[in-house]
Amino acid sequence: GCDKEKLRVVFMENGIDAVIHFAGFKAVGESVAKPLKYYRNNLDSTITLLEVMNEFGVKKIVFSSSATVYGDPEELPIKETAKLGVTNPYGATKLFIENILKDVYISDNDYSIAILRYFNPIGAHESGLLGEDPSDIPNNLMPYIVKVATGELPHLNIFGNDYDTKDGTGVRDYIHVVDLAIGHISALEYIDKNKGIDYYNLGTGHGYSVMEIVSAFSEVNHVDVPYEIAPRRDGDIAECYADTTYAKEKLHWEATHDLTDMVESAYNFVVKNNE
Repeated sequence: GCDKEKLRVVFMENGIDAVIHFAGFKAVGESVAKPLKYYRNNLDSTITLLEVMNEFGVKKIVFSSSATVYGDPEELPIKETAKLGVTNPYGATKLFIENILKDVYISDNDYSIAILRYFNPIGAHESGLLGEDPSDIPNNLMPYIVKVATGELPHLNIFGNDYDTKDGTGVRDYIHVVDLAIGHISALEYIDKNKGIDYYNLGTGHGYSVMEIVSAFSEVNHVDVPYEIAPRRDGDIAECYADTTYAKEKLHWEATHDLTDMVESAYNFVVKNNE
């Protein structure tokens, strides 16, 4: 994404009408340890992309932002109009990019920009063909649970059980990755017909704790997930879930997959691909 010449070739060889910008490093913990890596990659790649889009007169973009732009939320569920603030460099890059996109729109009102604030995507495609299988120790809960369930890792580390939540473990809004994908199609269809810049939460509106996810995974898939409690991680917050009213209203989109679908598909993906 940072290589402008290669990007120009892509735009030259293809008739591009709109862009979905997914590219970026995304581990909160790593961003705290290596902030410059995150600022360089996430900001540079976006600026390069926007410059090339500008050269080719492409003015429609869907951007993958994140619920991290809400920082430690003052109110739950979180509305798109909530106060923004960040607790780690990863979140800071997302907020910077949102601001860059806003400034681009202010400079030229012909742009159509949809900023999608993802909550916590998990699960896999039901075919078992598409899913996630990180090569080292995962940064995200679901692939970590899966590696413990398959015996690849000895136990799950639960980072902190003393948060002010129902069982002391962190609460997040987990959204099935297929619902998330459909949300992008809805956003593309919307920006195709409407100019402007707008912000949408992509979540389910339900918060589940780490313990609830672990229990659901064990029950649905009939596997053991041994765990140990570890210290809290830098940059993590206690609780975070979405108010999803706005995306329903504007994009006519809502999540339809439940927690059972999420934990079942995540495990199914790995079982199918390890046969």
